[in-house]
Amino acid sequence: MEKKETILLDARLLSVIDKHAFDAELPNGHRFVAFLRREDLKCPPPQAGEQITVEMSPYDMSKGRLVIDQEQ
Repeated sequence: MEKKETILLDARLLSVIDKHAFDAELPNGHRFVAFLRREDLKCPPPQAGEQITVEMSPYDMSKGRLVIDQEQ
């Protein structure tokens, strides 16, 4: 089984690009695009200004995936 390398980071949403893409920023000022998975579209969408957790690859820090807690 292939192991997928990812890291979890805290970020802040700056603005909404569309229903599944957001401009986000890490505490160190690094900006990137954060995406929702299709399965997470049925959950209430996050709003600009919210603190969120993102999953990113250490090899490509230009995009990340929002981690949505399904138990909310």
